[in-house]
Amino acid sequence: MLSGLKTQQENHASIDPGEGGAPEIATLMNCPAANPLRDVCSAKRRAAARVILPAVLLLASTVSLGAQQALSLADADLRGAAIFQQSAVTGMVLVVVRNGQAMVRGYGETFPGSGVKPGANSLIRLCSISKILTTDILTRLAAEGQVGLDDPLQRYAPRGKVVPKGLGGQRITLRDLATHTSGLPREVGAYPPKTPHFTFPDQAFRWRWLPRQKLIRPPGTAALYSNVGFDLLGDALASASGKTYAQLLNERIVGPLGLRDTTLTPGSEQCSRLLRGTRDEGACTATLASGASGGVYSTAADMTRVLKYLLHVPGLPAQPGAALAVYLKPEQLKSMQGLNHAGDPTGIGLGWIQLGDPNSPSVLMEKTGGGAGFSSYIALSPKRQSGVFLAVTDGEEASQIDFYHEANNLLAALANVPPLPPKLHATHAVSNRRARPRPKNPPATR
Repeated sequence: MLSGLKTQQENHASIDPGEGGAPEIATLMNCPAANPLRDVCSAKRRAAARVILPAVLLLASTVSLGAQQALSLADADLRGAAIFQQSAVTGMVLVVVRNGQAMVRGYGETFPGSGVKPGANSLIRLCSISKILTTDILTRLAAEGQVGLDDPLQRYAPRGKVVPKGLGGQRITLRDLATHTSGLPREVGAYPPKTPHFTFPDQAFRWRWLPRQKLIRPPGTAALYSNVGFDLLGDALASASGKTYAQLLNERIVGPLGLRDTTLTPGSEQCSRLLRGTRDEGACTATLASGASGGVYSTAADMTRVLKYLLHVPGLPAQPGAALAVYLKPEQLKSMQGLNHAGDPTGIGLGWIQLGDPNSPSVLMEKTGGGAGFSSYIALSPKRQSGVFLAVTDGEEASQIDFYHEANNLLAALANVPPLPPKLHATHAVSNRRARPRPKNPPATR
């Protein structure tokens, strides 16, 4: 189907080729940064993408189904390129891990007009994928007896601070914070003007704010996505351990996994590698204030090791089994809000969301993220030892696909399982943590 299109070596970056390189995407879809007819080129890219994506997906699925085998890493590269084109983003990195084998790919540009493709060491913002690192630390401290999932948040509150309770006297527990069932709102309020991303609220502010709050729902009865809830969870873990959250992150995850660029305090050299989209998202700066909820920086190279860790690939420390367990089912709750960006949840874990029938080979665990011009996504098929990670920066045009659904389809093809059905309302890249006008992009989904 693609034989009639010319190839162009410079259209997307290939790093760590794995099982082999995929055919390059057509010259027709390549829009050089210096092209004076950029709008014309963009239109040509959109038109080509509408033709090529269905062809790519049909070709890949035909090969996979016909041979009754999983998608090759080379075809995964091709599908990644198609997702990039249809998402209309500036840059994208893709990490694939299956049965211990890994592939990293970069597509597009590090920033508009750079002419440089993202690489394995390009710095990215994990945004809310930071939360699964927080819950990993939670399960490790719980396994050591330093905390309990059912410990009340009040136990770890600063002296003199009172944590609000439900109408029936229910206390907020660490489990409630980790499953978004604390009854707390999504945010403490609007960002102050000109505040860098993921630097508000700091610990002092949120603990002044918390005692004045009336819970939206009694703890444990309804799921309401809460960023401030995860920052409070990070505060509790720091209090229990006698260390800062940044120290916990470094000692429990960064060091043991050998991560080079995963940090809350990037240096100037690291910041020079940060991917950027079409909008000015402000400074690359320390994000200690929101490290537990969304402030972590990383790279595709580091996320390759994280994926291997989550999939229990030999050679890395073993993750506690409790970290990927499901703790609540939707039918146990009165309502759910903000947890269905990638699909309809069938279970809620500690930061993770389960999609699909747990008795089906297609079941997966996922986490979405978005903010500061990034969208990020991680999804695992633990039964098939397969996982994907994607991070994109915003572009000038609207996405033509449901970004998360296509990522789930890619994972299903890699794992050689039936794909999950699409959710009722599609979610596109890119999202933003702060609620600000975005004329050509969808609303915040972090």
